[in-house]
Amino acid sequence: MQRVFYLSCDDSLSFTVCVYVRLSEQAAVVDSVLSAFRSICGEDGVSMGGAVREQHGRDESVHRCRPPDVVVFPRCVEEVSALAKVCHKHRLPIIPFGTGTGLEGGVGAVKGGVSFSLRNMEQILDLHQEDFDVTVEPGVTRKTLNAYLRDTGLWFPVDPGADASLCGMAATSASGTNAVRYGTMRENVVNLEVVLADGTIIHTAGKGRRPSFKLLYTSAGYNLTNLFVGSEGTLGIITKTTLRLYGIPEAMVSAVCSFPSVQAAVDSTVQILQAGVPIARIEFLDDVMIDACNKFSSLSYPVTPTLFLEFHGSERSVEEQVSTTADITQSNGGADFQWAQDVETRNQLWKARHDAWYAAQALRPGCKAYATDVCVPLSRLPQIIVETKKDLIENKLTGPIAGHVGDGNFHCLMVVDPNDPEELHSVHLFSERLARRALAMDGTCTGEHGVGLGKRALLCEEVGPMAIQLMQGLKDTLDPNNLMNPGKILLPREM
Repeated sequence: MQRVFYLSCDDSLSFTVCVYVRLSEQAAVVDSVLSAFRSICGEDGVSMGGAVREQHGRDESVHRCRPPDVVVFPRCVEEVSALAKVCHKHRLPIIPFGTGTGLEGGVGAVKGGVSFSLRNMEQILDLHQEDFDVTVEPGVTRKTLNAYLRDTGLWFPVDPGADASLCGMAATSASGTNAVRYGTMRENVVNLEVVLADGTIIHTAGKGRRPSFKLLYTSAGYNLTNLFVGSEGTLGIITKTTLRLYGIPEAMVSAVCSFPSVQAAVDSTVQILQAGVPIARIEFLDDVMIDACNKFSSLSYPVTPTLFLEFHGSERSVEEQVSTTADITQSNGGADFQWAQDVETRNQLWKARHDAWYAAQALRPGCKAYATDVCVPLSRLPQIIVETKKDLIENKLTGPIAGHVGDGNFHCLMVVDPNDPEELHSVHLFSERLARRALAMDGTCTGEHGVGLGKRALLCEEVGPMAIQLMQGLKDTLDPNNLMNPGKILLPREM
């Protein structure tokens, strides 16, 4: 029995060059370990089906499907560890899989191997209401957790839009609309249980440790937790994460404000934060994006640059926040706020924002969307958005802009015909210009989506050769055989 394995890939939006080599020996190894896999997680816990493999070889990105050779479905950390030991013994690549909502090709099996689908590990463990923390397994999504917490007066606010796995969100250091007030995953992960490439189980802050809400940071040794947050499955498989929770605010009020220009909207964002308003969400949508959202979500907002805002706190605190924010927006030519105060109206508003991806795709039916993901210091935000908008217009590209401008992160949702090589190339060049524009402004090429396959070269430019060398050294120490999600984050070393 022979299968195709991917030895090396040079991935881009404009072209993909792959060298296919038939490795009969590795195909035989996969066949030989199937019985071992089944003895660990049962007959139903192993799949060689083509449809299942394809499902686990793609995410929501434009990167093409790279199916693994086999998919396993462990039910507990002990099974993950046992499976990893088998893979380690036989030198089989390991690719962790959560919900497949990533945007950078992070689940593609570029060298074949074994996809560890973690959906059957779905327990919510060790909720400590008085300490504001909870531990969850990788099959638990953020919506599932918040539904579970509904009657406790607590919630987990990090909200990337997709109903993603919480352990997957830790693996990519996800962010979202609430990050300006509550932080990203990096600030909200207290401890991790991780299975390393050889099957060893570690706890990054010590087994059972959960520094309290008020003393979240510890001085005990190296910060291993943050080493694995954002590692995208390249250092180990996250099998549990302990998360920081928050009290549900007494009052929540959302508003929409339209502006005469991009500059006015972004200037307002910077001034609101400079004024010390503890705003919970402040999202920017340009005129193309708000028009797409109007059509897709049956809204009727003015087709001009727009801010979606949300305020959390006590009734009095929210009134003060709204008053200060209104003064600032009006001084920049903003229209009067359109309010969304009841739960149903607020949910409709934020659903429209989270559906921006689909709204953008609907502008050109049959096309694919690709999201850029740069982040810059707030002081440079007006300049980069204005310059990016000009770049899109000059190059006749469809790329509505939306973003979490409260923390300097924004996305161009590029809508591209996947069957048009010239357009794909234009989008690829635009994305590189945008990323390098952000780097020139002391920003980053990825604010929340991660590096995956598509931003490995840009990462080298961002952090420099010495930092890459250090990252490679950490990878070699924890995964000397390069089995954990190979080909992601770091470029292949020259032979």
